[in-house]
Amino acid sequence: MAFFIVFEGGDGSGKTTQVRKLYATLCKREYPVRLVHEPGSTSLGKSIRRLLGARKRTQPTIEGVSPQSIAPETELFLFEASRAQLVSEVIRPGLEGGVSIICDRYIYSTVAYQGYGRKLDIRLIEQLNEAAIGGLHPDLVIYLDIPPEAALKRKTETNDMSRFEKEELAFHQRVREGYLKQAAADPQRWFVIDALLPKSKITDIIMARVEKLLFSRGNS
Repeated sequence: MAFFIVFEGGDGSGKTTQVRKLYATLCKREYPVRLVHEPGSTSLGKSIRRLLGARKRTQPTIEGVSPQSIAPETELFLFEASRAQLVSEVIRPGLEGGVSIICDRYIYSTVAYQGYGRKLDIRLIEQLNEAAIGGLHPDLVIYLDIPPEAALKRKTETNDMSRFEKEELAFHQRVREGYLKQAAADPQRWFVIDALLPKSKITDIIMARVEKLLFSRGNS
């Protein structure tokens, strides 16, 4: 039976590294699995990602639109549009066809970043999230938790930071609060890991948890 796993974490948590490691491991074991990320993994999503991510080496996808000019509410709706397309075009058809999905970010990022970080109406965000995913929730949410100070120290060592990573410390502290509150509200679905642990240790912890999920699904 196909499974749906979501990875979440603040900027600099090492989330994407662990996503790729899990995907590679499952591919080697010949599980039918697909890796997707938000926003992205569709033609529409990729355009929105370039516009919203706005890394130094990336040009906006709409002429004359500066990422800094995008209002928080507009940002929210762009993320939801990308998500709705991803679920409709990739995630739901994949799961229905027996392909497991690993997703780098999902609805929980929007609650954390746009809700807690940008201070938008969380109830509205939750309603938009549900509209975008049509009730399609993951089997497991793996959250890599890291203090914002440590995460930002990691990111400042690079020269290619997104506009989210350039936000003030207080923004990232609110984002972390948003993640932790979501995890506390749904402990059976969420699996919280200390992102300050050695990378190899984190990889082992994640694989052990995923093995448990596979066993419960009869895929061991």
